[in-house]
Amino acid sequence: MFEISNRLKKIPPYLFVEIDRKKKELITKGEDVIDFGVGDPDLPTPENIIIAMKKGVENPKFHKYPFGKGTKEFRKAISDFYKKNYDVDIDPESEICVLIGSKEGIAHFPLCFINQGDISLVPEPGYPVYNIGTLIAGGKSYFLPLKEENDFLPDLGKIPEEIIKKTKIIYLNYPNNPTGSFANKDFLKDVINFCKKNNIILAYDAAYSEIYFEEKPINIFSIDGAKDVTIEFNSLSKTYNMTGWRVGWACGNSFLVNALAKIKENIDSGTFEAIQYAGIEALKGSQESVEKMRSIYKKRRDIFASGLKELGFNFKLPKGTFYFWVKVNKSSVEFVDFLLENGKIVSTPGVGFGPSGEGYVRFSLTIDEEKIKKAIDRMKKIWQK
Repeated sequence: MFEISNRLKKIPPYLFVEIDRKKKELITKGEDVIDFGVGDPDLPTPENIIIAMKKGVENPKFHKYPFGKGTKEFRKAISDFYKKNYDVDIDPESEICVLIGSKEGIAHFPLCFINQGDISLVPEPGYPVYNIGTLIAGGKSYFLPLKEENDFLPDLGKIPEEIIKKTKIIYLNYPNNPTGSFANKDFLKDVINFCKKNNIILAYDAAYSEIYFEEKPINIFSIDGAKDVTIEFNSLSKTYNMTGWRVGWACGNSFLVNALAKIKENIDSGTFEAIQYAGIEALKGSQESVEKMRSIYKKRRDIFASGLKELGFNFKLPKGTFYFWVKVNKSSVEFVDFLLENGKIVSTPGVGFGPSGEGYVRFSLTIDEEKIKKAIDRMKKIWQK
């Protein structure tokens, strides 16, 4: 018999795969399932991007290996995007590396800097890939609890000194999945100073940077000195409804970006250049679809919030992302199973994002308004029984 590696044995089942499996079982049985589970936008990729992709696919020069850090044109479009949106300067030549989706870059990044036994500081609840990438690289994760009473920001002052000495990377993600919270400027300044003082890399996951409502989130590179210690991961997936296209980028400190590029040169052959061509259109073309997307998610958020208030749930209204992080009065797994069994509603147990997620459930507002209203009606009927 073959035996899997010790490395693979450490990796838990990927949370969203399990949820998808359960959902498909119900659908196969003919159940009318309302899916608040995986955060995969239901909105279509904008037409101007699709047209650009068709044109790109027809170009023979894009049919070859797309070696390197990405096309100059796409990296320039990314650089221009940062300047226009955040008044931040990113050098397209040395400070950008195109990725096959930001998840890929986040997973590979620890291979650049983590040696056996080194530590990554990982927020929890949080995206599982921060921990998994660290494990694959031979490192260990020290988890930073995100508590509601601290606005879902980690308390850096509670990290033991012996942990800090072994730490190579700290991961942060704002706007935050799963809580929908933002990081304020004072906190980001403290993080940058913390990283500089302790020679720690800040890996900043900004995949939801363009999904916000009442206020725009702070870009990490608008903080003085951020580029000295920071690599940011971003993506076209959520902003332009392109999750299946698999295209994103890492940017920031040139040494960090180029280390990741070296790993990628030896693991993959780059991102299909036709997709990069379409990515240029996404970033430089009309942003009307992005404004519309924000409006749609805000309306969904407000409808869901109204329904949850009627049902007596406690929650903080999310400032961004398309997630709703709801406090529940039983274990998160029990609550999710209860909803699934009695209401045919798919949600995600908070504990799946880390121990501090226990007592919460995540709902992804990637379904239309009528289904959200229908789900609230089902929940009302369940609670009346």
